[in-house]
Amino acid sequence: MTKNQVALFRAIGHEENFPVASLLCPTHLRPAVLAIYRFARQGDDLADEGQASPAQRLTALASFGADLRAVASAQPHSGRWPGVFDPLRRVVRDFALPVSLLEQLLDAFVQDVQFTASSRRYRSDEELLDYCSRSANPVGRLLLHLYQIDDAVALQQSDCICSALQLINFWQDLSVDVPRSRWYPSEAAMRQHGVSETDLMTDMPSSTATNLIANYADQASALMEGGTPLVHRLGGRIGWELRLVIQGGLRILERMREMNFETWRSRPNLQRSDLPRLVWRAWRMPAPATARATR
Repeated sequence: MTKNQVALFRAIGHEENFPVASLLCPTHLRPAVLAIYRFARQGDDLADEGQASPAQRLTALASFGADLRAVASAQPHSGRWPGVFDPLRRVVRDFALPVSLLEQLLDAFVQDVQFTASSRRYRSDEELLDYCSRSANPVGRLLLHLYQIDDAVALQQSDCICSALQLINFWQDLSVDVPRSRWYPSEAAMRQHGVSETDLMTDMPSSTATNLIANYADQASALMEGGTPLVHRLGGRIGWELRLVIQGGLRILERMREMNFETWRSRPNLQRSDLPRLVWRAWRMPAPATARATR
């Protein structure tokens, strides 16, 4: 489901989980965050929304990519998506935005169309994580770029968080994606756990499918844990933004656990009532042991 590529931008209470240029974002960065969001949102819609055929979607995405390259080289765009490329042109210029990261997002949109059209499956979890490296990780790196953070450790931790969020969205959305022929469980993992396609296409319990999704949830949780130290390095508004994003993802994992990981039957969601819990947990996130020891 390609809307997962904009997971970091999603807002509680609007069928989505994370903030769009929220009040925690410094005022001078909000136009840049919104410009990136609009690019991702429009590309996602071209790949996923409406009744267009796969060929029409790929043609539209090719035109979308041509406009991106035009903006990157300070050339006129086609005018087809002025609400996307007029502000993006300014952001690319003013913030020296790495256009290659936007191209990676676009590549992931194209892959979604190709996989859905051909009913392709991910052969292995490694192949699925490679997709996450283009569909999710660029979002975090783009945001770090706006905050002028580019060291290798921070980027790797950001990748862990973004991939974890992407995976959480995959397993959260099984009941929506599978009927639309979008399959994210890998063939290798399904074989390992003895899960058939039928197991994920019914409203009945399945112990093997439960084990598969529980294993995937553990993988996402471990990835999130690997990225969590980043919140203590960033601090300030971006640190708080990231804390809430992480806690939102972890809360979805909790909801999955509460329903015995049967997300092929129904979709777990965050509610407004979760917000106080998320804020409390974000505030209570402990610093890494090494950092505490040096205080």
